[in-house]
Amino acid sequence: MEKDIASHFASARILLVDDEQYMRKVVRTMLLGMGVRHISEAHDGPSGLEMIRNQAPDVVILDWEMPGLNGASFMRMVRSPETFPLPDVPVIMLTGHGEKARVVEAVCLGVNEFLLKPVSTKALRDRLSAVLCNPRPMVSSGSYYGPTPRKLASAIWADSDEAVTSLVLLN
Repeated sequence: MEKDIASHFASARILLVDDEQYMRKVVRTMLLGMGVRHISEAHDGPSGLEMIRNQAPDVVILDWEMPGLNGASFMRMVRSPETFPLPDVPVIMLTGHGEKARVVEAVCLGVNEFLLKPVSTKALRDRLSAVLCNPRPMVSSGSYYGPTPRKLASAIWADSDEAVTSLVLLN
């Protein structure tokens, strides 16, 4: 299993989208220590969107608070299959905002994983491993487009935003 994870990490193309250069450096150092070899960086949301289009990364690590285009708006654009070319790219939200409402909003926007700053190497490794080695299928329901909620029960899945919000609150 460890060799499988190491192989996924070594071949993964990771995009860091954060306006803080220091935070990008910290996360880059953590990723390199995990064996990730292909890391790109964007200093703002618009650059990140362009890099997704041009580089097709395997995972995006995204900050919430950025000037201009914040993480929430970024996610709305990415998770628009009718207008964005790569809406299925896994996204790990890495933010200093851990309020329950923020976490729920992030999941409702289609974020695959949520991490709070300051992040530990173990937490980042676990979330990265989850999206690379055990990806959840993408679903579309009402205005929601994103990974299948973890506690999704097919009997209660409905074509509505309320169902998604209810399932998110269960997580």
